[in-house]
Amino acid sequence: MRILDRVVLASASPRRLELLCALGLDVAVVPSGYDEPDDPAATPAELAARHARAKALDVRRTLGEQDARLIVAADTVVDRDGIALNKPADHADAARMLRALSGREHLVHTAFALSLPGHAPIERSSSTRVRFYALEDGEIADYVATGEPMDKAGAYGIQGRAASLVEAIDGDFYTVMGFPLARFVRTLRELGFSLPTAKKTP
Repeated sequence: MRILDRVVLASASPRRLELLCALGLDVAVVPSGYDEPDDPAATPAELAARHARAKALDVRRTLGEQDARLIVAADTVVDRDGIALNKPADHADAARMLRALSGREHLVHTAFALSLPGHAPIERSSSTRVRFYALEDGEIADYVATGEPMDKAGAYGIQGRAASLVEAIDGDFYTVMGFPLARFVRTLRELGFSLPTAKKTP
């Protein structure tokens, strides 16, 4: 096993940075310029996988094949009855998404892609079922007013104030948060990597 000490995160997500650092990794942030286009013909799970792969490839092109670091890219899509809910365009869009999730179950798909120089990206994904409480209009308005939903798929962050909206989850909490840590670590082991012993600070 080789110790994996340095990775490149193809995202500006502070949540993914925090999670990778918690594994002891030295993380360089190089956000992808990929714009995550919608595709009504793709399922939400397919869309998450496509976006993760495209982000990894975009940053690999930026860094070049001479850069030996592992590139980590990820994408999360909220799936309500087969309809993809990505990041809201504005506060009204965020409120619309939350009303659509109110009192119902939905799926959260998070895919990640790992790029090593000279190899096609390795892709994995995880899905978790989430059930929301029935939300009152005022509750939705108050949450949207915090600004927290604006950069999050489905207009909520389970690790933040939206924890009070969630009645139950069936699956991996970190998939909903935006990065399935256990699946990632097991994929690293498949590739012959082990983690450092010390925790890093973002």
